[in-house]
Amino acid sequence: MSLRHRLLAAFVAVLWGGNFIAIHIGLEHFPPLFLGGLRFLVLAVPTVLLVPWPQVPLRWLLGFGLGFGTVQFIFLFIAMDIGMPTGLASLVLQASAPFTVLLGALLLRERISAPQGIGIAIAMLGLAAIAVSRAQVAAVLPVLLTLLGALGWAFGNLAGRLAAAPNPLHLTLWMSVVPPIPLLAMSMVWEGPAAGWEALRAAVTPDGLPGVAALGYIAVLGTLVGSGIWVGLMRRYPAGVVAPYSLLVPVVGIGLAATLLGERPSVLELVAAAVIVGGVLLGTPKPAPVAVSTKGAVPA
Repeated sequence: MSLRHRLLAAFVAVLWGGNFIAIHIGLEHFPPLFLGGLRFLVLAVPTVLLVPWPQVPLRWLLGFGLGFGTVQFIFLFIAMDIGMPTGLASLVLQASAPFTVLLGALLLRERISAPQGIGIAIAMLGLAAIAVSRAQVAAVLPVLLTLLGALGWAFGNLAGRLAAAPNPLHLTLWMSVVPPIPLLAMSMVWEGPAAGWEALRAAVTPDGLPGVAALGYIAVLGTLVGSGIWVGLMRRYPAGVVAPYSLLVPVVGIGLAATLLGERPSVLELVAAAVIVGGVLLGTPKPAPVAVSTKGAVPA
């Protein structure tokens, strides 16, 4: 990768790490399920009006939208709303990477190499250590809910892969059309039909502006800008070259949470974080070697 593209990949990691701070702020102003539905609704309306259909089978678009957009954010937003630390959420959600490899092996019969298997096992040990640590000082339920969100992301990854979209950015944007209906419907049932409207009315007051800014960050910077740059890099370089930069996301997330929110992870959690990042890196599938043609080459 060129230096410019390395900096762009790192910039996306910063945007996505900051996304967790924005979610934390948004949850102070909106109910979690309503915030999730609103986040995608903001993208869905202009997508339907302006973005071409991604030319993929409908079932894979729905699978991507339900896994990545719906299940992931149901559990992540609820987990953070009931006490999941912001920085820790950015880390535990990285379980989506080993989950994706495992689901690919179980459902698509993809082969897991020995290094991938070792990396997955290491990452799982790190996650187990965090769960044990949290169980000693706080409720473990938020950690488990975040893991379920990571599992939803993994299912979405498989659907997105099977869609084989000619333009991945169009698929990412059209995916946003799927989550608003189930998320807003669930919000009406569990949070009450008045909760969302009250939050919207409060959003137009001076006290509600941070929530609106957080929503704008999540939808525009976190999703549109971040995903747009990321998709462009993924189209230019092998996935194994670009994907490791996503491991910077929890580093940024934990750092920002410590700086802005005063969160202080325990020593055990920091060690487990390093173990998880190392395991995910080891378990990331390597790009297939590209055959180099010697036709026309000048002999040495």
